[in-house]
Amino acid sequence: MNFRRLIYLGIALGVICVPVLAVPAPPLTADYRSPVDLVLLNNDAWLVVANQTSNSISLIETESGKVLDELPCSEHPTAIAACLDGQHLLVSCTYSGQVSLIQIEGDKMREMHSIDVGFEPTGLAVSPDGQTAYVGLVATGEVAQLDLKRAKVARKIPVGAWPRYLAVSPNGDRLAVGCSGESKIVVVDLIKGEVDFSSKLSGGINIGHMQCSADGKYVYFPWMIYRSNPINRDNIRRGWVLGSRIGRVPLDKQEYREAITLDVPGMAVADPHGIVMNSSNSRIVVSASGSHDLLIYRQAGLPWESVGGPGDLIDPKLMQDRDLFQRLDLGGRPMGLAMAKDDRTVYVADYLRDVIHVVDIEDRLVVRHIPLGKRPGPSQVRHGEELFYDARRSLDQWYSCHTCHYNGGVNSKAMDTWNDGSALTMKTVLPLENLDKTGPWTWHGWQEDLHDAMHKSFTTTMQGRPASPREADALLAYLRTDRTPPNPFREKDGSLSAAANRGQKVFESENANCASCHSGRYYTDGKIHDVGLGSEEDEYEGYNTPSLTGSYRKVRFLHDGRAGSLEEVLMDYHSPEEVSGTRPLTESELSDLISYLKSL
Repeated sequence: MNFRRLIYLGIALGVICVPVLAVPAPPLTADYRSPVDLVLLNNDAWLVVANQTSNSISLIETESGKVLDELPCSEHPTAIAACLDGQHLLVSCTYSGQVSLIQIEGDKMREMHSIDVGFEPTGLAVSPDGQTAYVGLVATGEVAQLDLKRAKVARKIPVGAWPRYLAVSPNGDRLAVGCSGESKIVVVDLIKGEVDFSSKLSGGINIGHMQCSADGKYVYFPWMIYRSNPINRDNIRRGWVLGSRIGRVPLDKQEYREAITLDVPGMAVADPHGIVMNSSNSRIVVSASGSHDLLIYRQAGLPWESVGGPGDLIDPKLMQDRDLFQRLDLGGRPMGLAMAKDDRTVYVADYLRDVIHVVDIEDRLVVRHIPLGKRPGPSQVRHGEELFYDARRSLDQWYSCHTCHYNGGVNSKAMDTWNDGSALTMKTVLPLENLDKTGPWTWHGWQEDLHDAMHKSFTTTMQGRPASPREADALLAYLRTDRTPPNPFREKDGSLSAAANRGQKVFESENANCASCHSGRYYTDGKIHDVGLGSEEDEYEGYNTPSLTGSYRKVRFLHDGRAGSLEEVLMDYHSPEEVSGTRPLTESELSDLISYLKSL
């Protein structure tokens, strides 16, 4: 295809490829850094980047693109934000349960405080005066409010399951929180320190970064939606399986969300993650990490729709107006975004390329790339990571492995994948932790070869091309490196609590009889059992014993997600007396057993 035809094709699809071709990206780094979030400081003279794989923070001089300093931080940094006087910043470190307060002195950084905030701190938001910060605690469904002068947790506010990202209103009175585990946006009254109201996102999964409008009226955010339809080529292409959206919710009153659809026919948008707006809110910019794009919108003229909308595919008028919507193919995995004070320069953290893209959103140009280090040697694990997050491996790039197995875990829905041989028999998404040690695979356990199971996922669930043996090995190598954060239901030294110790005895007792199936290191015997929960529509009989590790992180239980809690599982659908024909557990036995299950 010649260069001019490439330009015309890009215009037709809402994708402009020319700028990226004009500025080749630098090579990957010697030590993979994997930038996930970034913030501008000192009147945009500095750019500070959180690097997730290397557990470090990079200080960059924006004018020259020179990396001035790199500071080690606690494990798995996820978000970064400016605070206090503009010479300080915060970094949330998800696996260590800490938020680090960093000071910049000259061209160097130093850690002033490491604040223990709770389990799985993720998104950060800072009050307008810079003195107070808020961090979402994914494992416990809370937001921790931090007093930055005292470097301590002031209070914790329960908000709902999986509060990954959040934003503070311009006047500091409201906090918006995206709770992906319950498909809702929660608005907290910060004066009262309690939830004011929530707005449900029907079918919503994987809520991304959030930003409040300058007038304090709305909070904006990207997210994906699952439509509960069978996965086949026609449904995928109609947007009837998964889709991407930008939404907004009022901050001052409870109203149904408004949204626009992002997906272009034949070239969908996958895994939208970051969002940023200019100071007048006339431009909205979103990173699509799965389809490798930067999406640029003009606010005026966007077809926001509420109840009954938006449509399944992008509104045609967005495709006809290059100022209303433009799409840049960045490659890699674009994640966090930062808008410069000139309201036209956006910095993009590219996780997989280990660079920062500098984009002029008015000219739709990738101006330059800022490398974070030197080129590494080839890595099988990194190749597997690229495959896991790459939506282009699915039909028309609608979704990636990550879309359903969020960062190797689960999402909040029961889904129909056709991988069980039947349509509309919904199954909860199984986590990929210890994948190669917990066969057979799928809920019915009919997949006894892991490579065959992966082949089926790529070709049936994703309707894409199969993984080659080399790709399958790389993907497995990456998944073997996956680890989970510390369990909030364990003691600080990792031991069981007194209640969990008692619960272990109940678990192993003949009365509860849990260990007869949930046995071994990963709490599965690898066998198929009929536990009386089957459906006539299922192609296969019985269910593969699922591993119980990480049960505390789930919001849906059993194969079809019919139970919303461990209490509901054990008291109703899968009680020991129903499964084993023994006496009912006492109230104290049940409580202790649940404590043990949450500790696994």
